[in-house]
Amino acid sequence: MKAVFKHEVSSYFTGLTGYVFGAFLLLFTGIYCMVYNISGGLTNYEYVPASLPFIFIIIIPILTMRVISEEKKQKTDQLLYSLPLSMTQVVIAKYMALMVVFLVPVAIMCIYPLILTAFGHVYLPVVFGTMLAFYLMGGALIAIGMFVSSLTDNQAVAAGINFVIMLVIYFITDLSEYAATTAVGSLLALIIVAILFSVLVGFMTKSVFSGFTVGVVLEAAIVAFFTIRRSSFEGLFPSIMNKLSIFERFYTFVQGVFDITGIVYFLSIIGVCLFLTVQSLEKRRWS
Repeated sequence: MKAVFKHEVSSYFTGLTGYVFGAFLLLFTGIYCMVYNISGGLTNYEYVPASLPFIFIIIIPILTMRVISEEKKQKTDQLLYSLPLSMTQVVIAKYMALMVVFLVPVAIMCIYPLILTAFGHVYLPVVFGTMLAFYLMGGALIAIGMFVSSLTDNQAVAAGINFVIMLVIYFITDLSEYAATTAVGSLLALIIVAILFSVLVGFMTKSVFSGFTVGVVLEAAIVAFFTIRRSSFEGLFPSIMNKLSIFERFYTFVQGVFDITGIVYFLSIIGVCLFLTVQSLEKRRWS
C-alpha cells in the first residue's frame, strides 16, 4: 500500500498535473486575497476560500481524470490485481496520494492569514475552520472524480463527465429553485433523479433488469408519496438539493459556524464514493 501511495505521489510531481493543479488554485487564491484583503482592506480571509469553489469545476477533472482510467487504458490495472493488496487498499492509497497533492496548495493558502495578522486582526478560528472545510469539500469532490475515472478507460471521457458533474453540483441549488418550486415540478424532478440513479445502477451492475427494477421501485414510491401527501412536495426538491449541496455545506463554515454535520457529510461522501470505486474495480476483476 505504501509503495502504491509513493508511486502515485511521485507520478503527479514528475509530470505537470500536480504543478498545474497547485498553480491554478494558488493563482486564484492570490487574486482574491489581493481583492478582498489587500485592496479591500478586509481582514476576513475566509472570504477568499469562499470565492474559490467554482474552480473545482476545472481542477477536479484535471487532477482525477487519469487516476484509474489510465491504468485501464494501458492495461496496468492487471498489475494492481496481482499485488498482495485488496482493492480497498489500492483505492485508499491512490486517494491519499490525491489528497497529498491537494494538501500542498491548501497548506500554502493557510500561510496567507498568518501574514495578514501582522497588518490587522484576523479571527483565525473561523479562518482555519473554513480551510478545514475547504479541504474536506475538495476531498469529497476528488472522491467523486476518482469514482468517475474508474468507470472508463478514456481520460478525455473521464474529464468530460467529471466536468459536467462538477458543473451540476455547483449550480444544482440555483437550478432546482427555478425548475421545481411547485409540487408537480418537484415530482418530475425526483422522477428524473430516480431514472438517472437506476441507469447508474444498471451500468454498475451491467444488468438492465437490476437498473429497471430499482427505477420502478423508486418511481412507484415517489408517485405513491405524492398521491398521499401532495402538499409536502411544494418546494421539496429545492429543499433537498440545498441540504445535499456540497457547496452550501461549505458556506456554513464561512459564516463562522463550525458545523459538525457538514464534516460528517463530507466524510460520508468520501466513504461512499471510495466504496463505489472499489466495487467498480472488483467488477472489472471478475468480468
